[in-house]
Amino acid sequence: MTSEFRKGDKVRWNSHGGQGEGEVLRKITSDTEAGGRTVRASEQEPQYLVRSDKSGGEAVHKPDALEKM
Repeated sequence: MTSEFRKGDKVRWNSHGGQGEGEVLRKITSDTEAGGRTVRASEQEPQYLVRSDKSGGEAVHKPDALEKM
């Protein structure tokens, strides 16, 4: 079972440069453009738009890639 996250949750994830930390901006449950790419998502397989505390950049991650802080 994957975790559920809400807007404002503080999370961390593994990135190319180590570990990233930031905040969940929104849950994505349909195909859309976000974080600079096309996101394939559904109610059964959501993804999350997050903002990095370090860079301020936005990215999209699957729930199993995120960990609540």
